[in-house]
Amino acid sequence: MATAIAHPNIALIKYWGKRDRVLNLPSTSSISLTLDTFETKTSVQLGSGQDLLVVNGRALMGKEAERVFNHLDLVVPGRQKAQVVSESNFPMAAGLASSSSAFAALTVAAIAEAGLEKTPEEMSILARQGSGSACRSLWGGWVEWHRGMEEDGTDSHGKHLAPRDHWDVRMVVAVVAGGKKKISSREGMLRTMQTSPMYAAWVNSYERDMRQARQAILEQDLEALGVAMERSTLKMHSTMMTSEPPIRYWRGASVALMDAIENLRAKGIGAWWTMDAGPNVKVLCEAEDAERVAAALGAFVQQVSVLAPGGPPRLV
Repeated sequence: MATAIAHPNIALIKYWGKRDRVLNLPSTSSISLTLDTFETKTSVQLGSGQDLLVVNGRALMGKEAERVFNHLDLVVPGRQKAQVVSESNFPMAAGLASSSSAFAALTVAAIAEAGLEKTPEEMSILARQGSGSACRSLWGGWVEWHRGMEEDGTDSHGKHLAPRDHWDVRMVVAVVAGGKKKISSREGMLRTMQTSPMYAAWVNSYERDMRQARQAILEQDLEALGVAMERSTLKMHSTMMTSEPPIRYWRGASVALMDAIENLRAKGIGAWWTMDAGPNVKVLCEAEDAERVAAALGAFVQQVSVLAPGGPPRLV
C-alpha cells in the first residue's frame, strides 16, 4: 500500500471552462497558491480483489467511485483491482478546492504503489485528467497552469512559479457553508460555456490578468496581485450569473465578507478576496495582517482558518 498527502490550491487567476471535456483541457490559463493545513490523505492498494473506495470513513459507489477507478485505469494501465481509502480534513465539494488535493494525492499514491517513475510534469498531466485544478497541487507555493495548445494536452500542465517561502503571505478562509453545493463545478462550467453571453469575453481577457498576477507574485506586490485576483473572480462569476438558468454560488454572507474586506482596505489593511464555485470567501493578505483579517471575517461566519503557503505532495 502507498499513501500520499496533498494540499489543495486556490486559484488566484481563475480556470473556468474547458476546451476539451474528456482531457480536462482548460479554456484559459490560471495561477494558484497551494495551501498548508488543509490536506487530503489517500492510500492505494493494488491486488485487493475488488475495487473499493472509502472516503472519510464511508464506502462510496456509483459515479464517485467510477470517477476514481477510471482515473486509476489512466494512471496504471492494466492495473489490478484496488482499494482506495481517502480522507480530507476540510469540507468537500464546497468551493474549497477539495478535488485538487484529492486527485493529486490519488495520482501520487497510485504511481508509487505501481512502482512507476514519473516527472512532476507527467504527474501533473495525469492529475489534470482526474480534476483540472489537481494539476496545480503537484507543487507547493505558487503555480501556473498553462492552457496549452496541443489537442492531446501534452503541453497543458502545472509549472512552478515560486516556492512556498518566496513570500510571507496568508490565505484566510471564511467558510460560509461547508455542505455539498447544489451545482457541481463540472455542471456549472458546461452550462456557462453553452449559455452565457459573457463567456467569450472571459476567455478573450484572461491573458492580461495572468501577466499582472505573474509579475506581482515575483515582485511581491500584494496590491497588484489583489486587483488582478478580484478582477478575475468577478469576471468568472459574471459568466455564471449570466448563464441560463443563472448560477449563483454567492450567499448573503459572501457579499458581507467582501464588504468587510473592502472596509479593511479603506483602513489601510492590504487584503484581497477571491471565490471559487461555492459560497466561501478566501482572503489574501500579508502574514502580519492575518489575525486582524480573520477577526473581521469572524463577525460573519463561525469557521475561519488562517493558512500559509503549503508544500508539494508527499508519500508517508
